[in-house]
Amino acid sequence: MGIPSNAVTLTPEQVAELNRNLSRMRHDINNHLSLIIAAAELLRFKPEMREKMAVTLSEQAPRITSEITKFSAEFEKTFGITRE
Repeated sequence: MGIPSNAVTLTPEQVAELNRNLSRMRHDINNHLSLIIAAAELLRFKPEMREKMAVTLSEQAPRITSEITKFSAEFEKTFGITRE
């Protein structure tokens, strides 16, 4: 991984943008985790929904990974970090 060799200075706008992206990521991940909890609770009371909830549950981990990947890419771009 290529880390900048010099200090990186961010503008207030860049810091604000990173903060917005981080906030969005936290919100989106929280939504995905809420779906997992809701599906698990629903399964407790309606086991006949097992197949539908299994699909919902299996979709959440890739969505969480995607949110983290998007934020990481923006973070790396802002700080000039490259993947080598």
